[in-house]
Amino acid sequence: MDAIAVVLGRPRELSLQQLLLADAPDCLTVDIEWSAISTGTERLLYEGRMPQFPGMGYPLVPGYEAVGRIAHAAPHSGFRKGERVFVPGAARCFGEVKSLFGAAASRLNVPPQRVVAIDDSIGERGVLLALAATAYHALAIGGDGRAECVVGHGVLGRLLARLIMAMGGDPPVVWESNPERAVGAMGYSVIDPAQDSKRDYRLIFDASGDAGLLDSLIARLAPRGEIILAGFYSAPLTFSYPPAFMREAAIRVAAEWKHEDLLAVRNLIDAGRLSLDGLITHHAAASSAESAYRTAFDDPSCLKMVLDWRAAA
Repeated sequence: MDAIAVVLGRPRELSLQQLLLADAPDCLTVDIEWSAISTGTERLLYEGRMPQFPGMGYPLVPGYEAVGRIAHAAPHSGFRKGERVFVPGAARCFGEVKSLFGAAASRLNVPPQRVVAIDDSIGERGVLLALAATAYHALAIGGDGRAECVVGHGVLGRLLARLIMAMGGDPPVVWESNPERAVGAMGYSVIDPAQDSKRDYRLIFDASGDAGLLDSLIARLAPRGEIILAGFYSAPLTFSYPPAFMREAAIRVAAEWKHEDLLAVRNLIDAGRLSLDGLITHHAAASSAESAYRTAFDDPSCLKMVLDWRAAA
């Protein structure tokens, strides 16, 4: 078998290529319907700024947000042919072309323990499960729905705010300085941080990915307040020690989601407690991947770009 895949030959060199799929008898074969473009990790890969990770190197197939249908499943896999699944990357099927994370392709061989079955009604919105799981994991380590402030109203910030309420917390304040991104709140308020006079937040979630914000966030904390770093930061993070010392501030890093986080958000979606509506703003055929990646990275109105692979299967 072969597949059409997005390939980064080197930084800023992106193309669609036909790749031979390596045999993987213990894997599921999934025909991808939609994949999404990450403006965090994939942008770092595209620009050549991604810190060193296992499997890092060029050429590579990026992507960790994909939805498709199972074309082949071994009897012991726990899945069946035709089942719709979310695929968070983890493809290891492109031979000498590396996979970090390998989901931006028309067909994948992927270990069954990595995928999650989703209801057909979720459709293309299923690509958002990875970001929803990222938000859920950050909240799980942040404790008991006490979050009062979320920094950034991109997709991750919106999911954090929605999950805070879905898990029983009060609606948070969300900071967003870009007016184009300030719209679309669902049950919570979005304000420019310059207009927020509060200086005693107990728990702030940063979903901005901006490595230069720590001092301004620490200045907004109550004594013994905490900042959860929920984004991904390619630059070193620094902060001025005296203000953090005077507040006895805590700074915690939320690591990558786990499989159980994917299952938890899938269950919240199925129960009607978490909505994925309004988060996908742009669509493109997979054949237009090169221009779609530029739009995803450069257009501030683009919250989430989805590539449609159905014609490439």
